[in-house]
Amino acid sequence: MSIASPRFRTFLVALALDAAFGDPPTVVHPVGWIGRLARAFEARVPASGPARRWWGGAGAIGLPLLVSTTARMFLGRGERAGMFRIARAAIALDTTFALRTLLVRAAEVHAALEANDLPQARALLARHLVSRDTSDLSAAEVAGATIESVAENLSDGVVGPWLAYAALGVHGAFAYRTVNTLDSMWGYRTEQYADFGWVAARIDDGTNWLPARVTALAILGASRFLGDAAGGAMLVWRRDAGNTESPNAGHPMAAMAGALGVVLTKRGAYTLGAPGRDPEAHDIVRAIRIARVAASLVAAVLAGVMVVTAPSEECDA
Repeated sequence: MSIASPRFRTFLVALALDAAFGDPPTVVHPVGWIGRLARAFEARVPASGPARRWWGGAGAIGLPLLVSTTARMFLGRGERAGMFRIARAAIALDTTFALRTLLVRAAEVHAALEANDLPQARALLARHLVSRDTSDLSAAEVAGATIESVAENLSDGVVGPWLAYAALGVHGAFAYRTVNTLDSMWGYRTEQYADFGWVAARIDDGTNWLPARVTALAILGASRFLGDAAGGAMLVWRRDAGNTESPNAGHPMAAMAGALGVVLTKRGAYTLGAPGRDPEAHDIVRAIRIARVAASLVAAVLAGVMVVTAPSEECDA
């Protein structure tokens, strides 16, 4: 197998597109379309009753299949791949992950904290990175939440789509992003979503099992490469990964806490990395650097796998 593999070339072009441009505007972003499709589906579901969980399960299974099938039909498969089809597949793949945008948003919070503009830092954090209430967070809590978001979103916003693409092609990455989007919309333990979103949350737990652990391992590798506390990252990862309610989010976050030597805390929910110091603004820059190297390590490994295994005669949809 050679580097002429369309799957390999598509991946490299998508990485270049993300590095150059980041995410497209939300109004035209496929994830935005998926969200609107999910809302339209939810609006037609009974507001209460035992059938609500069945409807939620149908949506959690059916919508990823629908989106994946649509992507596969649009991009095609089975013909010899030319540059136009590779470019089209790369543009589609680029919309399923968001490394540049994640790191830029984290850097914006860092800049606000460095300027001692805590209200702006809170606003940026709430607007771009977390769903929790940020109105009364301290500077240390804002820095910590930003670091947590970098670690967690590196897993489900970057590594997860890459793994799905490496295994199944672009349509697999779209299926993964749909599962992740449905969990972010429906996977809450509230009266409204406890039943309706149960299946979506369980599917998301399953699909993120591997990405979370691969990401944590990559953070360890990046920490060692950069000369940070790789031993501390391993210790905290193994000890604290199960402290979060999510079976997956704690893995990359705990590894990052250990790599930075800080304590990451969400009030009333979890603590990762204790004993240690509170995070500061400059730790966001360190987390960004670790995340960038960790992503590069994963990308390099996956690119190598694609060179060896990707079909050379087919487009990557």
